[in-house]
Amino acid sequence: MQTFQDLLTRQLSRALSAAGFVVAGEVVPASDPRFGDYQTNVALLLAKERGDNPRAVAKKIIAQLEIAEWSDPPTIAGAGFINFHLKPEAVAKHAAQLLNNARLGVPLAEPLHRIVIDFGSPNVAKPMHVGHIRSTVLGDALARIASFLGHDVIRDNHIGDWGTQFGMVIYGWKNLLDREALARDPIAELVRIYKQTNELSKTDASVRDACRTELVRLQSGDEENLLIWKECVALSMKEFEAAYEILDIHYDIQRGESFYNERLPAIVERLLKSGLAEISEGAVCVFFREIPELADRPCIIQKSDGGFNYATTDIATVDYRIRDLAADTIWIVTGAPQQLHFRQIFEIARREGYSADFRHITHGSILGENRKLMKTRSGENVPLRDLLEEAIMRARKIVEEKNPDLTETEKEQIAKIVGIGAVKYADLSQYRMTDYVFSWDRMLSLQGNTAPYLQNAYVRIRSIFRKIGGNFTVPDELKLSEATELTLAKRLAQFAEVVPQVLNDFRPNLLANYLFELANAFHGFYEACPVLKSEEPVRSSRLALSALTGRTLQQGLNLLGIEVPEKM
Repeated sequence: MQTFQDLLTRQLSRALSAAGFVVAGEVVPASDPRFGDYQTNVALLLAKERGDNPRAVAKKIIAQLEIAEWSDPPTIAGAGFINFHLKPEAVAKHAAQLLNNARLGVPLAEPLHRIVIDFGSPNVAKPMHVGHIRSTVLGDALARIASFLGHDVIRDNHIGDWGTQFGMVIYGWKNLLDREALARDPIAELVRIYKQTNELSKTDASVRDACRTELVRLQSGDEENLLIWKECVALSMKEFEAAYEILDIHYDIQRGESFYNERLPAIVERLLKSGLAEISEGAVCVFFREIPELADRPCIIQKSDGGFNYATTDIATVDYRIRDLAADTIWIVTGAPQQLHFRQIFEIARREGYSADFRHITHGSILGENRKLMKTRSGENVPLRDLLEEAIMRARKIVEEKNPDLTETEKEQIAKIVGIGAVKYADLSQYRMTDYVFSWDRMLSLQGNTAPYLQNAYVRIRSIFRKIGGNFTVPDELKLSEATELTLAKRLAQFAEVVPQVLNDFRPNLLANYLFELANAFHGFYEACPVLKSEEPVRSSRLALSALTGRTLQQGLNLLGIEVPEKM
């Protein structure tokens, strides 16, 4: 099923060729609906290139256009924009086709890829905190959308389960551990013993030495230390899974840094043998002398003391994803501060001959009301579980105020859907590189560009169908006689145009903003056009538009990882 944008773009390309212009044209949604539904600026570009009058060029193009099936005769606006106005009967026919299309018109991507997407990446023996929201929900949304478009997606949680901090954790475990506290709140106790050990090591050389010894024993395979480490990992994974369960986040594989340990010596040996790495001041490094911004920033893959680091592990991870998982595309979702690191890793991979498409998908930060990184009053990171539980609690209060007659089970279920959806949508509705201020009042509002507003639109639609009872028979044709009906149907047709665009620059906010505009269009239609009280065939047509809107809202929100309730 082709979109209007595809149909018009194809005909534009044919017209350009017929008019003697060797150029590819593009049709996009009109920036101002007063001038049309779609537009192209190809005449302006051609005129500038050739030194011609843009309106004259536009007339030549229009003379060759064959679009009468879908559009009124194109018009020329301003300095040469060509505007297209869709015919109401074409929009009605398209909407009727969407009603019977399981994918709501969204085409499969071409070509299809095997994508490993790395997102989340919490650290063992540390709590997940508010800073993990962006990578986790952004990565999940991109994975959902890529899967929906037909790509073979592998979701990988790259766990931080190895490193020098475990020397301190193991020392603290052996000397400072409170077993009762560990049973009550494992992660809090692991954090406490780590912090206390760290403070002791700053003033007591014997503690520092003991921590180093514990680390060496762990890295050497000491049985006792390995058992402690494994228990720390298990306790942490249990905590992570609890958060992921609340968030409805699922991974295909979860590989800790430790998974790659045995591969690291061979990585260094291979890079030295190929000449890509060299020894510098006792360390093994990869230099990027020909890249100005990296010229004085070598990538150390083995320290002078023989130890490996994150870079070595990440090179091994690239190996694994391409050789073992057969990925041709790798997306890594992390904060912007890691840009330099991953640029080095991807450059090394390319030098080794890997032709995969490597993308580091960066994002901004979540800020508190003081516009600084969001912290607790004591200056600590806000624990993720606490934040999610508060979201559900706040949503529960709203649900009880709006609909006190719901059962306790219903209130609990709806509060979770609304609260978690609000947190996710507040993040995904922002451009990913934008820092944003976390505001409970704004994100839980039933007005404005929020998840509750969109969910409420869906609930309103479901209430219509509960009133009629039984199954609704989809009509063969839709009647779009009112302006708000036509506006809503046009907006519904754009879903298939928006979804594929999200992956062009990894921008789920495009989909979020589309859904907000769709909900606005539905509310305008709902206020202006009686649905259940209309006479046939208008009644069935309006029911069909409502049903299609509900399906689109549900599918769109699902692609963002957000559920919809049947009641609110």
